[in-house]
Amino acid sequence: MKKKLIYLNKIREDWIIDRVRKEWYQYNGNVTTKNYYKADIFWLISPWTWKKYNLEKISKTRKLICSIYHIDEKKMDEKYISDFEDRDKFVESYHVISENTKKQVSKLTNKKITSIPFWVNQNYFYHIKNKDLLRKKYSVDASKFLIGSFQRDTESFDLTKPKLSKGPDRLIEIYKHYKELYGQNLLIILAGKSRNYIMYELEKINVEYLYFEMTDFNTLNELYNLVDLYIVASRFEGGPQAILEASITKTPIISTNVGVAPELLSKTSIFDMNNFREAKPNINIAFDNASKFTIPNGFERFNEFFRAL
Repeated sequence: MKKKLIYLNKIREDWIIDRVRKEWYQYNGNVTTKNYYKADIFWLISPWTWKKYNLEKISKTRKLICSIYHIDEKKMDEKYISDFEDRDKFVESYHVISENTKKQVSKLTNKKITSIPFWVNQNYFYHIKNKDLLRKKYSVDASKFLIGSFQRDTESFDLTKPKLSKGPDRLIEIYKHYKELYGQNLLIILAGKSRNYIMYELEKINVEYLYFEMTDFNTLNELYNLVDLYIVASRFEGGPQAILEASITKTPIISTNVGVAPELLSKTSIFDMNNFREAKPNINIAFDNASKFTIPNGFERFNEFFRAL
């Protein structure tokens, strides 16, 4: 049987999908082509770029697969629905990265939807046992309780406005609770772009933080291993990939019921704003579930999906 060659559209936005595309080509060269004209399958891995392509022409000669990561239901206006419907005319099948997103997308299309979380690269993200050495490296006192947050929280078009889908206002409320518990020993570790809102609010409530805007994988892995707790407080999410990364590094994590959280984390680690004080990390369950998505295991379900087209 002839192999179906897959072409992934280019992004170059310095975002996680660029990394996903690079890793897919790196590890799946036998079923992938960078030559669009040789492809049997066009994987629209960045759905927001669809207007750059002649999808009608593509869909006549190739199977068009479209990934959808999350839908912010607060922003799902008439234009969003109209654009979705226009693109949907040419899509053969959808890929989503969580069952939560699958439920959302199923309200907008009758096309087949397959949920497969993205893989996590264990060469970049792994457990480090010596926490004392990490604290010394980053000049963090042993008495500090460290909470991590490495996800964007501010709208890129206006750095004064919170990106509410990511729940930064919720994070601040949770940080206030931990401040009551740890006082001046609370330290927030931030990483990633667009963290302006959180930093401003932390300064208002007098909570100390360290900010690593753009880091390499080695530093980011060390930051996961450095923190005592990672919190995802989002209202809507696709992954987020931070759940997989925290889980595979054995970082204690709690999360709202978004994205892959219910698929990877213990029920005791899932919270809402009424019960976040009772949420408890379960490192072992999270690690065991995340281990199913390391490389190359994390590619298997994708390859099954493409073979079945």
